[in-house]
Amino acid sequence: MYAIVDIETTGGHAAAHGITEVAIFLFDGKEITQHYQTLINPRIHIPYYITSLTGITNSMVEDAPPFEAVAPLIHALLRDRIFVAHNVNFDYSFIKHHLAAAGYDLQAKKLCTVRLGRKIFPGLKSYSLGNFCKQMGITVNGRHRASGDAEATVRLFARMLENDTQKAIAAALKAGSKEQFLPPNLSPDVVKALPDTSGVYYFHDNKGKVVYVGKAKDLKKRVNSHFTGHSSSRQRQNFLRTIHNITFQETGTELMAGILESVEIKRLWPAYNYAQKRMEFRYGFYLFEDQQGYLRLAIEKKRKYSHPLHSFNLLIDGQRLLRTLIREFELCPKLCFLQKGNGTCVGITAATCHGACEKAEAPQSYNERVKAAISFLQEQQPSVTIFDKGRNSGERSCILMEKGRFYGMGYVPLHINTEDAALFREYLTPYPENEVIISLLRPYAGNSRQLSSPA
Repeated sequence: MYAIVDIETTGGHAAAHGITEVAIFLFDGKEITQHYQTLINPRIHIPYYITSLTGITNSMVEDAPPFEAVAPLIHALLRDRIFVAHNVNFDYSFIKHHLAAAGYDLQAKKLCTVRLGRKIFPGLKSYSLGNFCKQMGITVNGRHRASGDAEATVRLFARMLENDTQKAIAAALKAGSKEQFLPPNLSPDVVKALPDTSGVYYFHDNKGKVVYVGKAKDLKKRVNSHFTGHSSSRQRQNFLRTIHNITFQETGTELMAGILESVEIKRLWPAYNYAQKRMEFRYGFYLFEDQQGYLRLAIEKKRKYSHPLHSFNLLIDGQRLLRTLIREFELCPKLCFLQKGNGTCVGITAATCHGACEKAEAPQSYNERVKAAISFLQEQQPSVTIFDKGRNSGERSCILMEKGRFYGMGYVPLHINTEDAALFREYLTPYPENEVIISLLRPYAGNSRQLSSPA
């Protein structure tokens, strides 16, 4: 028995919006056996644009029952039946969320008439409910009202049952079928084509634009994990509706996938990637010459398009490192902005400052020690060459970081001598570095060279 459902709501996601109308048609495959429809008081304001679309006003629902009052009946109608809707994940997420809030758990198999329509009636210009019905010669009595749209969906679904020569409906209901949880606009063949190797995947919208980039140890498993569950958040629901296609790049290792993901996020700036857009080192060492000719090291917040000598996230880490440089190279804490005010320089008291802050030391001699401190700082940055397995048995992957700066990565044929940097560098692609990449590579900085045999 099928339960064909349509709802009207106050907005696009269940976590912050309410249901204003519900219609449920129980359908045995041949005829409607029961029909239920009711307005719902969402207990929140219905926006004007929603009223313009549906015709449902705040006054219309003022005396309607709240959802929890009709939840027992709705749960009874849907329990142990196949939940059918046009773009089923939207309706199901709302119904499931609000049933759960009323104390009822809904676990049902689902069928999406958008996805089924693409399979059973391929090649149509549009599979939106209105256009789909028009192309099939079905009249919708009450568009954008729950009962009218649900009844039209019943008639569409009946046509699908009659024309399902390839058994698409039965396949969608099989245990483990992706049809029940994949986004409505994404072909399952695209997901099936994903390999189980490490790499980077790209979600595309209907115009082909990349809207999300992710990394994976197992591409197929990771991509599928995006579509499981029934989160009712606006972000997730909008995200799922946006996905029309998936492409990918295989990488030899998970580490390379992480690096490439970060590069691609910075390059493409996808709409649904959030974390790495915010992840930046906040402070840096900057060098400038004052009016008296003294070179001065300063800790400042990073500025856009600036190039600090060294970057770090916590101010205390930078201060700790700067104190070490002051002590080791006998720099002035006042000229390095670690001591403020007109008091006696603590460096003079400790016999580490030679009096540059009081003009007792010439700029030239002081600047030589500043330059030595900078050279030391740069020389202490790690150089790492990481060889590991490649994408196939004929190559090995290579990641190169030189003096704390990420150079690039690539795949080196097995016959190339990896002891000769000039040879294997030809196979590497230079990439712009960022803080995420540096943080990924720092755990490897203990070894100047790491070599693993290809698997």
